[in-house]
Amino acid sequence: MPSKKANGEGSVQKYYKDGVLKGWRTTITIGRDDTGKLVRKQFYGKTKLDAIKKKDEYMNKSAAGLLPCDEKITLQEWIKIWLYEYRINDLRPSSLAAYNSLYKNYILNSQIGMRKLKDLKSTNIQAYYNTLVKDKHKTPNTIKSINKMLKPAINQAVKENYIIINPCNNVILPKITNKKEIQIFTLEEEEKFLKSIQDHRNKALFILVLGTGLRIGEVVALKWSDIDFENNELKIQRTFKRVSKINIENPAENKTAIIEQEPKTKSSKRTIPVPLNIMEELKKHKKRQIEEKLKSGDIYVNNDLVFPNELGEPTDTRNLTRSYERALKKAKIDYRNFHALRHTYATRLFEADVPLKTVQELLGHADISTTANIYTHVLPKQKIKAVNRINHLFAL
Repeated sequence: MPSKKANGEGSVQKYYKDGVLKGWRTTITIGRDDTGKLVRKQFYGKTKLDAIKKKDEYMNKSAAGLLPCDEKITLQEWIKIWLYEYRINDLRPSSLAAYNSLYKNYILNSQIGMRKLKDLKSTNIQAYYNTLVKDKHKTPNTIKSINKMLKPAINQAVKENYIIINPCNNVILPKITNKKEIQIFTLEEEEKFLKSIQDHRNKALFILVLGTGLRIGEVVALKWSDIDFENNELKIQRTFKRVSKINIENPAENKTAIIEQEPKTKSSKRTIPVPLNIMEELKKHKKRQIEEKLKSGDIYVNNDLVFPNELGEPTDTRNLTRSYERALKKAKIDYRNFHALRHTYATRLFEADVPLKTVQELLGHADISTTANIYTHVLPKQKIKAVNRINHLFAL
């Protein structure tokens, strides 16, 4: 007489479909539902051994606490949970908006987004990344950004037992080979630019960025209370950024707003000395701003901003960029982005033999290697200068 199976061990039997033998099936009891009815789970295989093996794997995972919490949840469903429940309070608004954009453009309804999380493999993600690069012509930086979101999201899923291992761990990202050379103004171009903006409404703003290297979000968020006219310096304490509004129910919605947020890193919060001539220009700018305020009357909003729009509200960086581009055309200078003003500031510092560490602190970079990597075009010249200074010691 066969021995009785232990509770949950299961039975193995052949199974048929339309009278045709299809393979083997094993059934186990995994508990009871809310009504007290037994809940059974079945495992199928082409052979008896295959069916038993699948059942044993399930039971081993169950004993180790490694079973998915929800076997039907898809990657896109999990990313939505991770983004809007786990990370919504600790991510900077701009980072949340960036992740939301990646989610709706590359995960939602994509070939990997609709795949069940428990079935997601490295090969699936690798194939998707390869398709984005080869067929969609997406850049290595875009792939890196997608993976930067996916990896921590799936790490959380591993902790929650939705999936056993993180498939992102074994993905090979495309190499970033064509690093763009930074754009700067030559001394001649800088002089032409400064001459052409003498009557420009944003004259003081452009000059300040050229003389301090502020980022565009930092300069439009600058307040008069941040400027110390007595000690000729200013403090960076906030930044403005236009971000997508988050609609959890409809992630595809595309509305934006200007928000104030903390600078990107602790190093970005900094005090910067300002050249005396630029401080004088700021004083003139303040007088012009008072006149502008009087003309606007009651509709002017006093936000204490140094560079607001005509009504005192935060300047939209898109409008500022367009204003800058028109100034370039007027000066007959080839296009280069707004960030070129910041790069030009750093380049002039290196040309004046300012140490790398000092330049790093003035720019607000968290890591000195960031500064060194960006300004590789300048540093070799500084090395040559340094060597030439000791050349006379070797005159024989």
